[in-house]
Amino acid sequence: MSKQFDVVVIGGGPGGYIAAIRAAQLGFQVACIDEWKNDKGGPAPGGTCTNVGCIPSKALLQSSEHFEQAAHHFGDHGITLDNLKMDVAKMVGRKNTVVKQNNDGILYLFKKNKVSFFHGRGSFAKAVEGGYEIAVAGAANETLTAKNVIVATGSNARALPGAPFDEEKILSNDGALRIGAVPAKLGVIGSGVIGLEMGSVWRRLGSEVTILEAMPSFLAAADEGVAKEALKAFQKQGLKFEFGAKISKVDASGEGVVISYANAKGEEQTLAVDKLIVSIGRVANTIGLNPEAVGLQLDERGMIVVDADCKTNLPGVWAVGDVVRGPMLAHKAEEEGVAVAERIAGQHGHVNFATIPWVIYTSPEIAWVGRTEQQLKADGVAYKAGQFPFMANGRARALGDTTGFVKFLADAKTDEILGVHIVGPFASELISEAVVAMEFKASAEDIARICHAHPSLSEATKEAALAVDKRTLNF
Repeated sequence: MSKQFDVVVIGGGPGGYIAAIRAAQLGFQVACIDEWKNDKGGPAPGGTCTNVGCIPSKALLQSSEHFEQAAHHFGDHGITLDNLKMDVAKMVGRKNTVVKQNNDGILYLFKKNKVSFFHGRGSFAKAVEGGYEIAVAGAANETLTAKNVIVATGSNARALPGAPFDEEKILSNDGALRIGAVPAKLGVIGSGVIGLEMGSVWRRLGSEVTILEAMPSFLAAADEGVAKEALKAFQKQGLKFEFGAKISKVDASGEGVVISYANAKGEEQTLAVDKLIVSIGRVANTIGLNPEAVGLQLDERGMIVVDADCKTNLPGVWAVGDVVRGPMLAHKAEEEGVAVAERIAGQHGHVNFATIPWVIYTSPEIAWVGRTEQQLKADGVAYKAGQFPFMANGRARALGDTTGFVKFLADAKTDEILGVHIVGPFASELISEAVVAMEFKASAEDIARICHAHPSLSEATKEAALAVDKRTLNF
């Protein structure tokens, strides 16, 4: 017998579980379906982000950063260590504990908000009078019926043609988070967020890391000045980059992996590594969703087609997160999940793509919101720029991390902030002030006039805003 709900959410990642909780807060009877399993076969909601993405990667980055500090920087503070070692198994075990804490936290939130959780794979069965029938394939098969369905099935790592993931030698983000020992040589294909973060983890622990990037330049999506500063820092740390690399073959038949590629000059090269991380983007996950059963429209890339409000071509069916257009970011999925729940309730949910922050959790961290300088130039927008280096910031000096800067871009006439770009310590936290400012249409002068605590890294944000009007106080 089918179980009746007002809203059924397929997928328990950041978009799905947040949508389910918000819908429950608004008074709906809600079910959330998620099939992710932990190592004991139990439920592990949270999607890619919690299980093999944002959360575990940050845990490994933190552990490897501690090791890097102890190995190379503690001496500057008068701290001496002998026989420094890294227990990789313990590091990975801590990462697994952090993941489980987040899994359990989501299950608690479902219980607290009276969301019914179903552990299994959800798929469309058929349209019925007044809604849709959803099948749940799990330990106990179930059938759910709801007037509104929110699809939040996320994305999967894109594999290289002819080189499928085996998660032993050719690794997706999943396998990259489960490496059991420090590889002597690590190859990374793709210098995007995942490639840079995972490359950074294992480089700190002793791997010789080479990153092959097809694009001719580094971090084309970021501001050119930020990308240049970050690349300089990464190369100084020991990461090796090859830009304009065209992969022709990946051979994993031997003990390691041999990558054949043409470099930017067209010269044939080979790279032999112990393990290879492939980070060339992600594809929408609609495997097993059975969209044809109800006529749900997908585009040529397999993404669910939605309008600006996340409505699909079917009445009462919505989709959010990585499975639809827009940036594949967990926080974007969360905002869409909240907005859709509120739209179902007749409210006016809001997501502003122009103020979604981007963050790369390397060292230095990279974060930005709004348009880059090259985008403003291409759009013919008259702008003013202001920049302030962390080397002139007292707190950064005390931290011992003065790499990078904060950069403001403001409209030449109105002074409205058009973009803020940060490379340096705690950029992931500092960017929030810029997001708030841009959401409220603030000017650079507004930030320049606000009192910031001293000494703090946020003073660099104030000084960069002052620099827009060429009146920095500390540089």
